[in-house]
Amino acid sequence: MGPTQKPNVCRQLSRRALGFFSRDAGVVQRTNLGILRVLVCQESTKFKNVWTTHSKSPIAYERGRIYFDNYRCCVSSVASEPRKLYEMPKCSKSEKIEDALLWECPVGEILPNPSDYKSSLIALTAHNWLFRISATTGKVLEKIYLASYCKFRYLSWDTPQEVIAVKSAQNKCSALARQAGIQQPILLYLAVFHVLPFSLIGILEISKKIFGNVTDATLSHGILIVMYSSGLVRLYSFQAIIEQFMQQKLDLGCACRWGGTAGTVGEAPFGIPCNIKITDSPPLLFEVSSLENAFQIGGHPWHYIITPNKKKQKGVFHICALKDNSLAKNGIQEMECCSLESDWIYFHPDASGRIIHVGPNQVKVLKLNEVENNSAQHQISEDFVILANREKNKNENLLTVTASGRVVKKKFNLLDDDPEQETFKIVDYEDELDLLSVVAVTQIDAEGKAHLDFHCNEYGTLLKSIPLEESWDVTYSHEVYFDRDLVLHIEQKPSRVFSCYVYQMCLLIFERERGRGRERKRETPKQALCQSLL
Repeated sequence: MGPTQKPNVCRQLSRRALGFFSRDAGVVQRTNLGILRVLVCQESTKFKNVWTTHSKSPIAYERGRIYFDNYRCCVSSVASEPRKLYEMPKCSKSEKIEDALLWECPVGEILPNPSDYKSSLIALTAHNWLFRISATTGKVLEKIYLASYCKFRYLSWDTPQEVIAVKSAQNKCSALARQAGIQQPILLYLAVFHVLPFSLIGILEISKKIFGNVTDATLSHGILIVMYSSGLVRLYSFQAIIEQFMQQKLDLGCACRWGGTAGTVGEAPFGIPCNIKITDSPPLLFEVSSLENAFQIGGHPWHYIITPNKKKQKGVFHICALKDNSLAKNGIQEMECCSLESDWIYFHPDASGRIIHVGPNQVKVLKLNEVENNSAQHQISEDFVILANREKNKNENLLTVTASGRVVKKKFNLLDDDPEQETFKIVDYEDELDLLSVVAVTQIDAEGKAHLDFHCNEYGTLLKSIPLEESWDVTYSHEVYFDRDLVLHIEQKPSRVFSCYVYQMCLLIFERERGRGRERKRETPKQALCQSLL
């Protein structure tokens, strides 16, 4: 258990007003967020449901903005009640936005246009256009036509806020083509761009001739990751592939002649030719086999997490050193639980090198340390554990009646994720307030009730619990976001009905009525608390 002394908010505000932190903007921001964390976690602070809405199309959330109707409509969640920022003109199904990423201006970069210093939405449309849209007005600032030779469908960050990868839908060989002996030579394409200003790195083809029967491929931090149905995962250097197999450097907006056709790169109908064609097996960096291609890299020094490639090993995780594939001491992690849903594990997003292992009734935060007297080997140990609030050794009695009429009681244990017991469903990390947020659900009578708990990221101490007013059906799909002083719950019901519940922070202030000696409570909205902080 860590120290319990809380920072004095009044003292911190006084020091800020006197200019104690004026020489370092980063210190001011960290101090402000520290004050906000104290306000969020104090007992008199409540989170009030200020807005609820429903939609027939998916709802997305990103940094204070709620997107509806395939990103066509944007609502700000920062105001006391969410308000519409913009609504783009209606478009046909073939022009709708299929995927999007929020880009925010990097610090210290000199950009060509004043509008580049404001947040933008990078959007991929169904007809293969890549748009950069103002995140506040919905105005299209830039547009690039990708290609007509494939269907691009997915957006992801290769390097966050710097390089994006646009992935095509996978070309699958039809049954008739297979019977005729026709093989699909190109499985998928990856288009890679630097963002702000947009510049093309290249379009890479993933072919069956070079890579075999690939089920998926993606880019992450300059590494090409290729996956197979057998569970095999292979890693290649994307930079090495560019240097060895790029046929021609292409620049957006420049004239180009390719395959007997001339046009402007990035403009319709010419688009962008595929200029990275691998003709020989590229150098292999790393190879591992894992159940369902589950593979993660992280920690200090680099380690990876896999599940042995056997169905009976599901729920067993091996943590190994990347440099020599050696298993860390205590590196086999298995949560002894009997549940319908399996547990999951991942490297902590706070860059501490720790690991989070989540089961139905406990959250383990593990740390990676050097073995004493052996700096070459590392070991896994528990940092702290968060336990669900349950009755110990709870079981049920099963009554049976024998032929003679005798009543027999038989005891049996409940599943670890039994809906009548508190069960963990979502674990996330709020990086600015340095809090772990944990969603716990309990079935009460016919409906489930959920609450969102805030835990200290350093020690695991429970600091705050927020009940969610709406019922929680465990058979539905749920997303919960905790962002500074906002909690947002998105729920997908059957028949593609989506619901969004917005909670905002407010402070309960107790006032003594004059002459009566009685106290009454008054709610103060979050703007009065936070407008001077952020």
